[in-house]
Amino acid sequence: MQNMLTLISNVFRLGNASKNVGARMVASTRSFADFTPQASFDIKKCELHRLEEGPSETAVLTREQGLQYYRTMQTIRRMELKADQLYKQKIIRGFCHLYDGQEACAMGIEAGINPTDHLITAYRAHGYTFTRGVSVREILAELTGRRGGVAKGKGGSMHMYAKHFYGGNGIVGAQVPLGAGVALACQYQGNNQVCVALYGDGAANQGQIFESFNMAALWKLPCIFICENNKFGMGTSIERSSASTEYFKRGDYIPGIKGPIVMELETYRYHGHSMSDPGVSYRSREEIQEVRSKSDPITMLKERMLSNNMASVEEIKEIDVEIRKVIEDAAQFAISDPEPPLDELCNHIFANNPPMEVRGTNPWVKLKSVS
Repeated sequence: MQNMLTLISNVFRLGNASKNVGARMVASTRSFADFTPQASFDIKKCELHRLEEGPSETAVLTREQGLQYYRTMQTIRRMELKADQLYKQKIIRGFCHLYDGQEACAMGIEAGINPTDHLITAYRAHGYTFTRGVSVREILAELTGRRGGVAKGKGGSMHMYAKHFYGGNGIVGAQVPLGAGVALACQYQGNNQVCVALYGDGAANQGQIFESFNMAALWKLPCIFICENNKFGMGTSIERSSASTEYFKRGDYIPGIKGPIVMELETYRYHGHSMSDPGVSYRSREEIQEVRSKSDPITMLKERMLSNNMASVEEIKEIDVEIRKVIEDAAQFAISDPEPPLDELCNHIFANNPPMEVRGTNPWVKLKSVS
C-alpha cells in the first residue's frame, strides 16, 4: 500500500480546487518567455479517521502533469456534454449517468495508482472508462449501442470494461464486495497490486458495503474504498438520507495504511442523477451555477497553471480545439457505425469455451454463443 498517501495527495490536489488554496512559485530566475517547470501548492488539511499521518499539506505539480490532467479532465467533460446532446437527440437510449463536475476524482485517483492496479465503480462510469485506457470513440459508440463500442454495443452506459477495470455496475453498492474480492485475489497472488472500489454517497448506507469493510479489515486486504460524495443520492440530499455524513469515518475499525482504507471525496455533479432527472427539482439552478463559478476543477486547474506561468492561454486553447475535434470525430463514428447483428447477441457468455446453443426470445429460436 505504498502509493496510498500519494493517491490521497493527488486526489486532493485536483479535487480541492474549491478550497481557495494559495500557490507559490518554485522556479524563480526564468525569463518571462519560459514556462515554469513546476509549482508548489498549499492544499487543505485532510480530515483523518484512525490515522496518525495524512498527506502533506503541500503538493508539487509539474507542467507536464498539469497539461496531462487538464487534457484528461477536459476530454471527460466534453465527452459527457456530447453524450448529453446525443441523449436529447434520442440517439443514446436507456440509462445514462453523466460524470461532468466530478472529473478531478477520476484524474486524481488515476494519477495516484499504477495502470496494473485495479478499479471498479458504479454506473457513473464513463470517466473511469476513459482514464483506464478506453478511447472516446469506443465509449460513445457503446453509448449508442454500436458494434465498435467497448462492449461491442451490448453493455451501454453502465457496463463498460477494460483491462484492470471491472465496470460500470448497475446494482447500487454491489461493486464494493466485488472490489474486495479483486483485492483478495491481489493478496492471494502476492502481486503488490491494489484495488480501488468506488461508490457514491447514495450507496454508502448499503449493508453489503459494511460487510465488505469487515472482511477487508479482517483479512487486511489491499483495497481502497472511496466514497464519491456528490451530495445527492438520486434526488435525495445527504442530510436527508444519512445519520452521519462523514463517510470517511464509516469504516470505523479500518485503521488505514496496513490494510484497507476508506476515503471520501467531496465533489459535485452538474447533471441530474441520470438523463431522466433534470436535477433542479431538489436543488436550484443558482446552486449549480455557484459551484460551477467557484469550484469547477477544470477551470481552477487552468487558472493555477496560467497564473504560475506553467502554460499559455494559446496553448490551452489549442488543447481545447484538439479535444473538440476528437469528440466530434468520435460522435460521428458513434452515429454511423452499424449496430451489432442479432447473431452476435449471445457471444462471450463464457471465456475460452466451445460454441454453445442459447435459447432465444422463444423456445424455438436457438442462438449460437462463441467466446
